[in-house]
Amino acid sequence: MMHVLFVIDPLEGLKAYKDSSVAMMRALVARGHSISVVLQGDLYIDNGIVKASARAISLHPNGDLHGHVWWDYISDYEVHELVHYGAVLMRKDPPFDMEYVYCTHLLEYAQQQGAKVFNHGAAIRNHPEKLSITEFAQYTAPTLVTRSMDRIKAFHAEHGDIIVKPLDGMGGTGVFRLKPDDANRGAILETLTHDGHRTIMAQRYLPEIAKGDKRILLIGGVPVPYALARIPLAGETRGNLAAGGRGVAQPLTERDWEIANTLAPILYERGLLVVGLDVIGDFVTEINVTSPTCFVEITEQTDFNVGERFAIALEAAVHG
Repeated sequence: MMHVLFVIDPLEGLKAYKDSSVAMMRALVARGHSISVVLQGDLYIDNGIVKASARAISLHPNGDLHGHVWWDYISDYEVHELVHYGAVLMRKDPPFDMEYVYCTHLLEYAQQQGAKVFNHGAAIRNHPEKLSITEFAQYTAPTLVTRSMDRIKAFHAEHGDIIVKPLDGMGGTGVFRLKPDDANRGAILETLTHDGHRTIMAQRYLPEIAKGDKRILLIGGVPVPYALARIPLAGETRGNLAAGGRGVAQPLTERDWEIANTLAPILYERGLLVVGLDVIGDFVTEINVTSPTCFVEITEQTDFNVGERFAIALEAAVHG
C-alpha cells in the first residue's frame, strides 16, 4: 500500500462535496492507501534535498462533505524527503504565478532524486493550459496569440465574432466575447493586453458553447468515456462551473473520441497522468494539466467511478 502526499490548498477551503482532489483521496483510501497533505509553501530544499513538512490525515467514512468535518489530522507536522512517499500528487490550484513555477521546479528536482510525482513538475510547467492547444492546431478553432491590438483587431475583422482571454485566467475570469462592431472592443483589448504589454489569446467564437463547454478527462493515457458538458447560464458566454454553468454528463461523441485518443497517449508519455481537455463543438479550447476537475459530477451522473479509475492508474504508473 502507498503513502500518498497531496500538494494542495488548505483543506478548510475545499468544497469537499464536489472537489476532485477529495474524490482522489477517498478512492485511494478505499483501496487501502494512506494520505498526507502539504501546502505549497511547506515544500523546501535543504542541502540539495527536496523535503516536505506535511501532516497525515484520515478521512471520515461518513463525513459531512458539505462542511469541514470530513477529515482529521492524525499527525503533527512531519518532515520527510519527497522520495519517502509512494507518490506525490500536485493538486495545488492556480494562480500559476512565480511561486507555482518555483514549486514545479522543486517537484522536478524531487523526481530526479527518485520521487514519483504526478503530474510531473516539468510537464505542468511546459504545458500552459491555453497555449498548449496550439501544438494540436488540427483540433482547434482559428486562434491567435499576441499582445498586438492591431493584430487582434484584424483577426476580429476577419472572423467577426471572437473570444478574447488572458493566458493565465481560470474559471472563466477575464473572458470576453467581441461581436461585430462591438463598441467596447478598444477598452477591452487595452485592459486585457495592458495597453499592448501583455500577451493574450483570441479565438473564433464557437456558437456550440450553447450546448456546453465539455470537460473530457484523460487518466493514465486513456479517456474517460463520459464528458461533463458545462452549460452556460442564459445570456452567458462562459460554461465554467465557477461562472454559474450547469454540469451535465454525457457520453463522448465520435469527434470527442478522435481528439481524446490522439492526445491521451502523447500527453501521458510526457508525464501527465491526469489531463482535462476543454472541448466546444468539434474543437479543443484548453488543455488543463494543473488540477483538472469534474471527477465528482461525472461519477454522480453515470455508472463510471472516475476516482477509482484514477487510483488504479496511479498504482499502475508508480509500479509499472
